[in-house]
Amino acid sequence: MIDWKFCDTVLLDMDGTLLDLNFDNHFWKEFVPLKFAELHNLSITEAKQQLEPRFKRMEGKLEWYCLDYWSEALELDIAGLKAEISGLIAVLPHVTEFLTKIRQTPKKVLLVTNAHRDSLNLKMEKTCLQVFFDDIISSHDVGFAKEHPEFWQRLEQQHTFTKASTLLVDDSLAVLNAAKQFGIGHLLAVSKPDTQQARRIISDYPAIEDFRALMVGL
Repeated sequence: MIDWKFCDTVLLDMDGTLLDLNFDNHFWKEFVPLKFAELHNLSITEAKQQLEPRFKRMEGKLEWYCLDYWSEALELDIAGLKAEISGLIAVLPHVTEFLTKIRQTPKKVLLVTNAHRDSLNLKMEKTCLQVFFDDIISSHDVGFAKEHPEFWQRLEQQHTFTKASTLLVDDSLAVLNAAKQFGIGHLLAVSKPDTQQARRIISDYPAIEDFRALMVGL
């Protein structure tokens, strides 16, 4: 799937790529509505009806990923609530095997995520994956979400890499589209970011269900 001799930099997304997206889906679709309903004396259905359009409006923007923004907007301690259900944070199958193997090569490996630093720190604390990366970049440090062209320009300025020999693995098609427009040479989608949901059919990009496919020839 990837001819590794033509790839010297690997950019890896976190949620839905390395970590099971079930945690985030459950948190935003079930747990936050529950807490919002309790705060405002609403039914769960009413809470979801109020929250879903608010979430939809912010998709792809940096605020969508910002715990501080949602804590203020919803009057909830979002970071604290994430910690409450942190037992659901899980590494996707074969990720650790892949990271262990790629660390034995001279390739540069960067974690590139839209996650807010509070969420990122919680997930690294739970999974200990931070040891596998040359650097960890949050879009909040860059100032733009990965869906935005400016993110990629700034990333290249801060972390020198050759576009043509760089691989990005991400579950977000919007992010892959932005990276393609920027000129990243190798792009891979993830077809099963949430272990509790069915595999997605992806036609726009080559896709992996898990990281075993990437260990061939590494």
